[in-house]
Amino acid sequence: MTKRLSFLTGIVSIGLILLTGCGGIRASATATQHVAAPTVTAHESNFRLAAIFPGVVTDADFNTLGYIGINEVQRKLDIETVYEEKVDAAMAYDIIRKYIADDYNIIWTHGGQFVTITADIAHYFPDVFFIAEGDEPLVNPPANLWFIDRNFQLGYYLIGTTAALSTRTGKIGYLGGERMAYSYAEVHAIEQAIRDLGLEESVELKAVWVGDFNDPLMARELADGLIADNVDFIMGSLNLGMFGAFEAVKNASGRQVLITARFIDKSDFAPDHYVTSLLYDFSAPLMDIIQRIMAGESGGYYPLSFITGESLQFPFSNVDPLIEEQVSQLLEMIIAGNIQVVKDTRPIP
Repeated sequence: MTKRLSFLTGIVSIGLILLTGCGGIRASATATQHVAAPTVTAHESNFRLAAIFPGVVTDADFNTLGYIGINEVQRKLDIETVYEEKVDAAMAYDIIRKYIADDYNIIWTHGGQFVTITADIAHYFPDVFFIAEGDEPLVNPPANLWFIDRNFQLGYYLIGTTAALSTRTGKIGYLGGERMAYSYAEVHAIEQAIRDLGLEESVELKAVWVGDFNDPLMARELADGLIADNVDFIMGSLNLGMFGAFEAVKNASGRQVLITARFIDKSDFAPDHYVTSLLYDFSAPLMDIIQRIMAGESGGYYPLSFITGESLQFPFSNVDPLIEEQVSQLLEMIIAGNIQVVKDTRPIP
């Protein structure tokens, strides 16, 4: 169902998120309902934004971050904004066409599964501006398309460093959702971190995939399997599936198993095991791109990095402070360009 944002709804939603404090955003049982946005008046922007989300905006994860982003755009740029949640790739074409027919002239598809169809549609509507996300830049993209390169591998180089320096058993685990290009890049970045530390002989990486980013039961089962195989540090790359992984580490017997997450602070869910999270912010990049569109830049390449859109959660928990210090130094070296994290999307057996 299409939902329209209002200024009041945006403030209430952001307020609820802020009330959760450092413990992160908690999902509610049902999707939030929204009232109609105020009529656009003459002094307001002629731009109208429609967003497509693959999941529900109450997931306290990837889709919630997208929802926060469009709230900020409406609040700060005075742009009428609507969104559709729980959209799969097969539905996206018709939904995008519907928004264009309703005179929305900026279309943001929040999810790598939409990038191909977004680029295809952009060719046919040169007067509409499109924002897509993915993990490998497009070849010959249409002039009216902004491509956000999410660069997940940057953070997982540092996550992998943390795991390799923290493990006591010499075995660390990666718990992914689906076998996708960016997931392979995350694993290869962890492997690069192990090599750069010179720990190839003493640290073993085990990578497994749930097959679904939002299946806590299967995530719990695979995390239990990693722990049974003597893995004592799990690097999560899941959405709602992380809750199953948290239960696994909390119920590990005989030793402490550490865990990391992504997108938001999830420390409340396993405080005695949680180390850090790779945090993402889509608000600032989205604001920047739309302001560029308003200034006349119809399309371009927009890489997320530790300068914009991506950060590592500090301070760390449950590890030696010297490890945090070393990782922090590596982060500065990445920002300065002294470390190049390779984006290697080769499939992993």
